[in-house]
Amino acid sequence: MTKTSWKPGTMLYPIPPVMVTCGTMDKPNIFTAAWTGIINSEPAMTYISIRPSRYSYEIIKEHKEFVINLTTKETLKAADFCGVKSGRNVNKFQETGLTPLACKKVKAPMIDQSPLSLECRVTEIKPLGSHDMFLAEIIAVNVDDDFLNADGEFQLEKSGLIAFCHGNYHVLGGKVASFGFSVAKKKSRKQKIAAIKHERRLLKKNKQDHFGKQKSPKKTYSHSSTSKAYIKTKRNKKNSFNKKAL
Repeated sequence: MTKTSWKPGTMLYPIPPVMVTCGTMDKPNIFTAAWTGIINSEPAMTYISIRPSRYSYEIIKEHKEFVINLTTKETLKAADFCGVKSGRNVNKFQETGLTPLACKKVKAPMIDQSPLSLECRVTEIKPLGSHDMFLAEIIAVNVDDDFLNADGEFQLEKSGLIAFCHGNYHVLGGKVASFGFSVAKKKSRKQKIAAIKHERRLLKKNKQDHFGKQKSPKKTYSHSSTSKAYIKTKRNKKNSFNKKAL
């Protein structure tokens, strides 16, 4: 295998094109960023790098808060729009049809249509050159209930997540393996059959929960209809008694 060496560049792909929300519910803004990622586990920390010339730069610098919203196939057009238009000139929520939702911990809104929104609080700003890095602690995670299965597990892979690679957008494909698979012990035939049966039971349960039969509505009676039924029953009993007497 031969390789060609290029000059230094931003070629670490794929990366997530996230929609970053900032400001307040009264005056919100969105911009799309690709320079982001996780930098620590405990506490959970992330970052976004922003050019100082961007409209959102001063907003985040002032409020010290922002929200990272993941992009899906359905929200890709809106995300692309938010990456090429400036909040100085347009209201991006109005233009894209995205819906702002109030967060639990920060004043900036999250995006209703995003399957996952991370509320972040800035801890440090590091000038790097073309961009400044906003280091932030993740103080709350908001997930879309539509992607929770019957066991409460978050199935983010079913949301149609988007990856950005060398100027193009790609929808993430299906699962190929789980973390640690390279050293995991092989399951016996019996364990594989048990796992398949378990998955089938969960699938059946999910279908029943989603498409389950609706309960028949309880019958209601008006006072007049109840009275008529009572009188009719009493009359039938009286007639039956008279026949026996005869």
